[in-house]
Amino acid sequence: MAKQQRDADFTEFVASRAPWLRKVAYLLCADWHRADDLVQETVTKLYVQWPRMMRVDNREGYARTILVNTFLAEQRSPWGRWTARRRTADLPESLAAARDLEAAMDLRHALSALPPRQRATVVLRYYCDLTVEQTAEAMGCSTGNVKSQTSRGLDALRRLLELRPVLAAERTTS
Repeated sequence: MAKQQRDADFTEFVASRAPWLRKVAYLLCADWHRADDLVQETVTKLYVQWPRMMRVDNREGYARTILVNTFLAEQRSPWGRWTARRRTADLPESLAAARDLEAAMDLRHALSALPPRQRATVVLRYYCDLTVEQTAEAMGCSTGNVKSQTSRGLDALRRLLELRPVLAAERTTS
């Protein structure tokens, strides 16, 4: 009976957080198929750790940490380097309803151009709205590292997005 309850609790948690985990994974890897793979691997690791996770106060933070660590570990592997080169430009169905689709696409494209650790810090800090300390804990690094990676990531995003008005003007004249 206890295993059934544990499995029911796990299923409920995953069902409620899977869409959010998928969005975070997509922001990290810029590929919906890889995002699904990252979420699946994260869910598998969560299931293995579920008895320990039952004692954790912040289950979302625990799941997010597993997701980010899985993404970063994949980036260090030969498989991660190979899949990073195969990025697709797939867009989610829900993005079609966005008011400024071009801006969203430009931002996602610019975000995918960042190195993995910079991308992870920017996503955790500004999409997940974590503090520097929470981000450092999730990534297993110092707060100084988070600050420098975030600063570099934001500088790179600004440089990449400065071209946006020029590109938009080219689209309207074509």
